[in-house]
Amino acid sequence: MTDLTTFIAGLPKAELHVHHVGSASPRIVAALAARHPDSAVPTDPEALADYFVFRDFAHFIEVYLSVVDLVRDADDVRLLTYEIARDMARQNIRYAELTVTPYSSTRRGIPDVAFVEAIEDARKAAESELGTVLRWCFDIPGEAGLESAEETARIACDLGAAGLVSFGLGGPEIGVPRPQFKPYFDRAIAAGLHSVPHAGETTGPETIWDALTELRAERIGHGTSATRDPRLLAHLAEHRIPLEVCPTSNIATRAVATLDEHPLREMVEAGVLVTINSDDPPMFGTDLNTEYAVAARLLDLDAAGVAALAKNAVEASFLDPEGKARLAAEIDAYTAVAGR
Repeated sequence: MTDLTTFIAGLPKAELHVHHVGSASPRIVAALAARHPDSAVPTDPEALADYFVFRDFAHFIEVYLSVVDLVRDADDVRLLTYEIARDMARQNIRYAELTVTPYSSTRRGIPDVAFVEAIEDARKAAESELGTVLRWCFDIPGEAGLESAEETARIACDLGAAGLVSFGLGGPEIGVPRPQFKPYFDRAIAAGLHSVPHAGETTGPETIWDALTELRAERIGHGTSATRDPRLLAHLAEHRIPLEVCPTSNIATRAVATLDEHPLREMVEAGVLVTINSDDPPMFGTDLNTEYAVAARLLDLDAAGVAALAKNAVEASFLDPEGKARLAAEIDAYTAVAGR
């Protein structure tokens, strides 16, 4: 695996399912916690490792929201966003669609315009200084209800952002049915945004069907339970609806018991377009390179197979056709030399 690990590290990649606050490195989280001493989040980066051990999905959400609470002004937002891009650049991530939750910041008093300006300033700097292209998915935190949906839709559709490409729905699935968010997705789609809700991570295939029929999903976040429904798998494969798969995340949140039980292989064997992602990487003790190594083991891939997986993410992305062609060509050129 050493040679393949080296290959993965140098491979140009795209990432489609990775959360803004959830990508905060221990160093940045600790620095933010030190700035806000009223928080329960540890200020010692080493202590964060224990803090980020989750009993279940509900506990993960509790910890995640405690980190969200550390982002309290536009300077925090800008710093966090740029540092995420720096970590991505180190992994040769050329393009990422970062899931951002504006409501979590605006409800804590950060003005919507200041929030958007902060992420946009970081985006432009990251592209010019680091070579990593960022685009945004503004997502509804489902646990916050319809008030958060209205606020997210307003910011996405009325205020917008130059890097905004999609509209999503995250947070817990249990007790948060997808159909109630249909009016907000309809509004976002009418404004030209793509629909990319989470579905079927901690609930069954019916949640994925709801995301497809009610929210007109073009990609599915996680979709772990899709393999329980052969008709759904066939539908996803036939219509080339990608799944944003995050293996280590699924184990950390107890959505899947063990990596050996992960349904990734079954998804691929059914012909579904699968992309590999890191979700909330520092919280789960992972990064995108590690997730590719995990996927390579689960799927018995060599370098060429890993490169094909990387090209799935390019195909499933919302990059323009020219951008897709450039990144796919870069992957091919790298593989031709490093994959021998």
